[in-house]
Amino acid sequence: MGSIAVIDYGMGNLRSVAKALEHVDDRARVVITHEPEQILRADRVVFPGQGAIRDCMSELQRLELRDVILEVARSKPFLGVCLGLQALLEFSDENGGVAGLGLLPGRVRHFRDGFCSAGVAAPGKVPLMGWVPVRQVAAHPLWSGIPDGQWFYFVHSYYVELLEGATVGVSRYGLDFTAAAARENMFATQFHPEKSQRAGLALLANFARWDGTR
Repeated sequence: MGSIAVIDYGMGNLRSVAKALEHVDDRARVVITHEPEQILRADRVVFPGQGAIRDCMSELQRLELRDVILEVARSKPFLGVCLGLQALLEFSDENGGVAGLGLLPGRVRHFRDGFCSAGVAAPGKVPLMGWVPVRQVAAHPLWSGIPDGQWFYFVHSYYVELLEGATVGVSRYGLDFTAAAARENMFATQFHPEKSQRAGLALLANFARWDGTR
């Protein structure tokens, strides 16, 4: 029986993520925790998140989780969700500019700034809140059994730019943005798989049996 640690740093839809993981793999031991030792011992780790990036990084520092995340994100199957993707980047424009964990090269921008830079009109309200199709631009075990162009549920005002060599899923809201990124044993989504019904559960089921290799 494998174990999955859902990192609790006070931000994120933790219970929904944990329940969805338990649903797709009733043999897994899913624990919501901020204890470094539990996270380090787990077979797989989920880094969820909702809210502002400055609060996220501050809480990771306060709970002494920053170095723990850096370690597990390099050593075992690791899934970031929503803010858990954005925090992996080098830098976010949110809150006046905040350095991220630097595990993925790139930048997080506000949609309105992106629309302005691209010279396009906003296609709708910001934050983006709803179902958007995801185009799979690179093969990955977590896409197994999920049709290309499947719709997933998003809630966000800031987006991850396209990442050379790391973006594996692309969505469009006036401009193309990274819906999913992957590198080695890391996979992270801007969308919420726990809220994305059948497709999201399929992705979580793939993660629950993923060995961290491509």
